[in-house]
Amino acid sequence: QEVAAELKHVYDLPVTRIPTHKKSQRRRLMDAVYATQSDKWQAVAHSAVRMAAAGRSVLVGTRSVEASEALSLALQTIGAEHTVLNARQDQEEAQAVAQAGQAGRITVATNMAGRGTDIKLSTAVEQAGGLHVILTEFHESARVDRQLFGRAARQGNPGTVQAMVAWDDELFRRYAPWLSTIIKWSFSGLGRVAMPVANKLFRLLVWHAQSKAERLHRKQRLDTLKRDIKWLRALGFVGVDQK
Repeated sequence: QEVAAELKHVYDLPVTRIPTHKKSQRRRLMDAVYATQSDKWQAVAHSAVRMAAAGRSVLVGTRSVEASEALSLALQTIGAEHTVLNARQDQEEAQAVAQAGQAGRITVATNMAGRGTDIKLSTAVEQAGGLHVILTEFHESARVDRQLFGRAARQGNPGTVQAMVAWDDELFRRYAPWLSTIIKWSFSGLGRVAMPVANKLFRLLVWHAQSKAERLHRKQRLDTLKRDIKWLRALGFVGVDQK
């Protein structure tokens, strides 16, 4: 949906939203942001353990193998059993993801791990509230974030999602350093009563950073397309068979 205008411009193709087969029961919890990466991993580990202890199954998404191993270390430190899926576990990946819907199961996965594998919830997990998904770093494209959140509450099942990130995440450092500093400073003066306001400010920051990243990537794609067209015309002019 974010690139609908670009698809229309380049390929003259419209984009249509397809409604979900069943009404979604997915609930997004309030975002949580931490000062450092270390603080974030500790908070994510404890949150995952609390959810698992309540009979839920937990899926934690990370952007890289390094990040998945940092979280795994935080979970090991507090003695939490978990499964890690990244580029180093190709063969058992699908099976592990398929088992991620069992009660008390904590699964840590990189973006590409287990794609296309449906997470079947056990009856106990469904009754306890379904799969809980934790996003540990926003991506440059909101579409990728939605893909991760979309692992929870599929086909009308219950489920919750939450973003638990850090101020020094790459998205903020690269695309919104000044705005993130200002909002971070603003957060320090907001009390607990003002948390919904703070959450709106934070989501504005995420939207701004992702929009800036998408504009840059769109420009790069269009520049590449223009160069391709220019070369095709040049080759045709000198009589080179383009086939």
